[in-house]
Amino acid sequence: MSTEHGDGQYRRQLADAARFIREHDDFLVVSHIHPDGDAVGSTCAVGWILDQLGKRNMLCNEGAIPKKYRFLRRGDQIADYAGHRPDKMYRHVICVDCADYQRIGSIAEWIAEDAQIVNIDHHPTNDRYGAVHVVKEDAAATAELLFDLAEELALPLTAEMAECIYTGILTDTGGFRYANTSPRVMQIASRLLTYGISPGMLAEVLLEKTTFAHILLLKKALTTLSFTEDRRIAWVCAWKKDIEEAGAGNEDMDGLVNYPRNIEGVEVGLLFKQMSDREVKVSFRASSRVDVSRVAQQFGGGGHVRAAGATIRGDMDEVVARVVEATRLALP
Repeated sequence: MSTEHGDGQYRRQLADAARFIREHDDFLVVSHIHPDGDAVGSTCAVGWILDQLGKRNMLCNEGAIPKKYRFLRRGDQIADYAGHRPDKMYRHVICVDCADYQRIGSIAEWIAEDAQIVNIDHHPTNDRYGAVHVVKEDAAATAELLFDLAEELALPLTAEMAECIYTGILTDTGGFRYANTSPRVMQIASRLLTYGISPGMLAEVLLEKTTFAHILLLKKALTTLSFTEDRRIAWVCAWKKDIEEAGAGNEDMDGLVNYPRNIEGVEVGLLFKQMSDREVKVSFRASSRVDVSRVAQQFGGGGHVRAAGATIRGDMDEVVARVVEATRLALP
């Protein structure tokens, strides 16, 4: 939404969200299951905003927050749904980085039927759920929108807030390497650096360091590396038994999809993660020639033009065959 009309609409959305936050209290802040850097950074950024305004709030996710994000302000305070039971139903909810309401998972059980929801997101597949939505499809990360929301609320940034926003932007742009790295992204990053954050440290913690479980799983996954006949599509599989033997969690699988994607001549890389005998999670990564969000949508998923995902019912071989064929048909 780079047109004048689109920018004006976005500013109105920010104003609506700011008004909602000022007028209400006692918020539940949630993001999507299996949170990534933008989800966690955005959750922490909303927590910072609410704290600055003196608003009561609870940060929560279905599943544990990956260890590498817990250094963020309140990153270690994001409750895991599995270990907490609130004594009330929440009527004011802020969802960040969730393209659709179902992506928050079982936390929906904590939300009252008449709850008012603020939906803040940057995914093109967002279905505009909620009483208020702030959706900017050309933003590199949801954290970018929270930078704008803090300005709309006239809240002076601190180093803690800058780290939260920078984390979301850094991870969702792949270290400023992806096509979504716009001039505005670099302008925001430059502003954030003035608050004293350490880009070298953040890059090392968020992008460079890897876990031992990741390496063990990578060894197994690369033995499954496969290609279509023209080598335009490549994929690897992470079987449930291999995931368990490696002791790998969701955070240990970060980046596996990039190995098939980064091979010369490959236009779409796929990672198939077996969650159970009848469920497979698929990650899509693409070059500039195909919109994988459309492929993911065919299977009930979504995401971005170059990075998307879906969880599909079926056994591994069946899901691989279906997804590879749908991807092949999507290639120009």
